[in-house]
Formats: sequence, structure tokens, C-alpha cells
Amino acid sequence: MKRGKKEGAEAADGDQDNGTAAAKKGKKGKEPEAPIMYEDPPDIMTSKDGQAANMKITSWNVDGLRAWVKKKGLDWVREEAPDVLCLQETKCAEKALPAEITSMEEYPHKYWAGSEEKEGYSGVAMLCKTEPVNITYGIGKEEHDKEGRVITAEFPAFFLVTAYVPNAGRGLVRLDYRKTWDVDFRAYLSELDKRKPLVLCGDLNVAHEEIDLKNSKGNKKNAGFTAEEREGFSQLLAAGFTDSFRHLYPEQANAYTFWTYMMNARAKNVGWRLDYFLLSAGLVPGLCDSKIRNKALGSDHCPVTLHIAV
Repeated sequence: MKRGKKEGAEAADGDQDNGTAAAKKGKKGKEPEAPIMYEDPPDIMTSKDGQAANMKITSWNVDGLRAWVKKKGLDWVREEAPDVLCLQETKCAEKALPAEITSMEEYPHKYWAGSEEKEGYSGVAMLCKTEPVNITYGIGKEEHDKEGRVITAEFPAFFLVTAYVPNAGRGLVRLDYRKTWDVDFRAYLSELDKRKPLVLCGDLNVAHEEIDLKNSKGNKKNAGFTAEEREGFSQLLAAGFTDSFRHLYPEQANAYTFWTYMMNARAKNVGWRLDYFLLSAGLVPGLCDSKIRNKALGSDHCPVTLHIAV
């Protein structure tokens, strides 16, 4: 999601009524209701059938890698210590990467993808403790791949795909493109899944159901919650992929991963769940936990972490 200004053709979340406008219109003299916060429960390290987690993956839309490093995002990463760290919206060319991250000895295997046409736009990264069998960039279609939105790592037992899905844009100017992306990306994932099960993580730029954002009524015609985007996500699930958080916590409300910088939205927990771990059917039995680390600061998104037995 975008914040307060355009980046290329993508939208500003400021165009969306994230619930804050309605909150300001309360009855005169009435005290505002205390926000309902989400408390991330203790990590569960075994699956329902008793498999012990042996892989920890963290995904984080950093909203600008250089700014995130200055905000001490790497301190949190070192404490979390995932086996693989996936980043989205890095907005940083490889030649301009901060030394603080390129020199991280904990992750000797680092992979970067950025926009070919726009400096400081889009971009994803993957940092691994162990070397993948293979790394690929994009999904094999130039119209999508020029924006640097996907990295795929092949590991012995599974694929890991990190993605920064295109925003439908202010005024939905990019909704048709987003619909094309959804079809092509789903086909790409389905082909991978035929070879080996996969984990998909990243900012998928959609709140799937009304439970996944604070103000569902006010956002049905806004980027991230249109019927078309939600249907695209439903079709991805129908293709055989599982939303790991909803699988484990089907009724959990107020669990968000993005809050606009405006209107003090994060303190009020007026947010959206845009960041996901999706799993192939073959990996669901090994799912141990899917976490929303909403206390981690440094971006307008918070990180999410997956514990899985593979």
C-alpha cells in the first residue's frame, strides 16, 4: 500500500477511508472508544499433528529500505532471527544498498530485485542463512517483471516466493492491470506447485474479507478492497493455496499488518491485513504458526513470521 503520496501510478492510502474519518464524526462531547488492539499470542512451534518447526520465515514491507535501516529495523530482525528474511517495497537500487544490510554475516546469501524503469520504486529482497538450490526473478512476463516484484527461491523441499503485488491505484487507475497480474501470477504459482509445494509471502495488497480491515464499509470502492481484488485472492485460494493466518485463526478480528501514517491510525489500530503467508496444500500439515508482529516498528507495515515443518 502507498502512503500519503503517489509513487508512480500507485495509490495513496490517504485516499482511503481507513475508519479514521468516521471516528472524527462522533457525537459532540462523547469520548472516543478505546481501540481494540491485537495481541500476538506466544509462538506455537509444533503442528497439529506434532511436527516440530524447522523453518522460520519473516516477511516485511519496509516502505523504503534505507529509511527502515535508519529506523533500526535490522535490530528487530536480529532479535527475530528468521532463517529467511523477505522484504518488499525496498525502493532502493542494488548499487545504493546500505552497508548495514549488505554486510550482514547472518545472511550470506542475499538477492535483490528492483524496478528497471523507476528509481526508488517497488523492489523486493530475500536474505537467506542457507543457500537456495536456485533463484529466479519475476514470473516470466516482461510487463510485470520490469517492476521488480517477485523473487523465487527453490529449496530442497519447497519453493519460497516473495512478492510485492501491484496496487490498484488512486481512483483505481491500475485496477485492470491488477486483474491481469492476478491471473498471470496465479498461473505462475500453479505451475511451480506442480513441481514442488510452495510458500508465498509478501504484501499482497488486498484485504480479503471484511474481518481483514477496520472499515470495510467505507473501502469497498478503494484499492485493496474492491470486489475484483478480493475475487482475485479468492481464486488464488481456490487454486489450492491456504491463507496460513486464517487457517489457524479463522475468527481473529483486529489483526492488521498495515496502518496509514495519517490520523494516528496505528495507535487506534485502524488498519488492514495486507501481508500474508500462503501455503500449498502439501505444506499445510507442517504449519505450526503464522504470526503478526504488530509491535515491530520501522515501517507503516509490520512484519509477519511463519513457523513451519518442511
